[in-house]
Amino acid sequence: MRNWLLPEYIEDVLPAEAFHIETMRRRMIDLLMVHGYQQVSPPLLEYVESLLSGSGSDMNLQMFKVIDQLSGRMMGLRADMTPQVARIDAHLLNCEGVTRLCYANNVLHTVPSSLTQTREPFQIGAELYGHSGIESDLEIQHLMLKCLAMAGLHQVHLDLGHVAVFRAIIKTAKISLEMETELFAILQAKDIAALKETCAGLKKSTRESLLLLPELYGDQKILDEARKRLPTHMDILSALNQLDMVSKELKPAVSTIAFDLADLRGYHYHSGMVFAAYAHDCSNAIALGGRYDEIGKAFGRARPATGFSMDLRELSRLVERSPYPMGIRAPYKKKDKELDLKIEQLRNDGQIVITELPEQPENTLNCDRKIIKREGEWIVEKIKFIDY
Repeated sequence: MRNWLLPEYIEDVLPAEAFHIETMRRRMIDLLMVHGYQQVSPPLLEYVESLLSGSGSDMNLQMFKVIDQLSGRMMGLRADMTPQVARIDAHLLNCEGVTRLCYANNVLHTVPSSLTQTREPFQIGAELYGHSGIESDLEIQHLMLKCLAMAGLHQVHLDLGHVAVFRAIIKTAKISLEMETELFAILQAKDIAALKETCAGLKKSTRESLLLLPELYGDQKILDEARKRLPTHMDILSALNQLDMVSKELKPAVSTIAFDLADLRGYHYHSGMVFAAYAHDCSNAIALGGRYDEIGKAFGRARPATGFSMDLRELSRLVERSPYPMGIRAPYKKKDKELDLKIEQLRNDGQIVITELPEQPENTLNCDRKIIKREGEWIVEKIKFIDY
């Protein structure tokens, strides 16, 4: 085996893609900042207990683990930045009222989310702490859609769900934690046969409600069907009303909306509405999010929270990529203050200026303009390419 080969689902990012990803990152961070979201940068490594706090076992299998040579304790390479940002809000900032935070950095996964995705996503996201109302859910979801539109993704399908529906059914029926975990796994796998078998010994009303959940996927009519057929429980009615309200608010910003009441993604830490954005003709969600009011308890400071995240590497492959910008070729001149000033001015304006090196072939420079001296003044003119 060649020693320069990379592991499976790990790859280099070459200049054109790297430029595209970095351009999106800058624009999105700027967008989030003007909405009041302050950027944080958590460490790549933390003790495993901290990284798993509040997220149950969801991230355990996705996390690379190493032994800390200083303490002998197990450390993990983050697989998701949400628990880290929750820790920062709870312990380091410790603010009262609403806190808005954003982030952009790499995370690592032991296995890819799908056969077409990397094990090293570039995760960007935003989290809002300290407000439990539907207004903060809407703010986060609007921001997510603005970020996608800024990246060039305008045709977006949005899936909405609410974990309170499943939780209310479980709580009312007083189902054991062991069976709850089993039912969660079955619903995630959409295994209807296993669901029927597992529900066979439950009360008729509970059994019928659980078996109905996988069927409750579709357009606005699904909410009406859920109101008619699910138990009349305050938490369920509140969840359905929230989904109805949010869908009406977001309808102008998306191409299509669907509801999925069996979507329990992130169930171990999500506590309310969950959502996923999809590009058309793409089976993988391009952005995910939801409410996770309970995650702060693990850090000793329970705070209502909602947020979203997305992988910029995946997003960059779904939208049209601008070509890598061409530069301006500058001649190599020693002790020419006027030329140096001209180059500095162009670079301050954001132009790429590449200074020739002695004996460097001209065709190796990625330039479409050049600096030349004409009538005693350094100017920029287009390079005339000859077609052969």
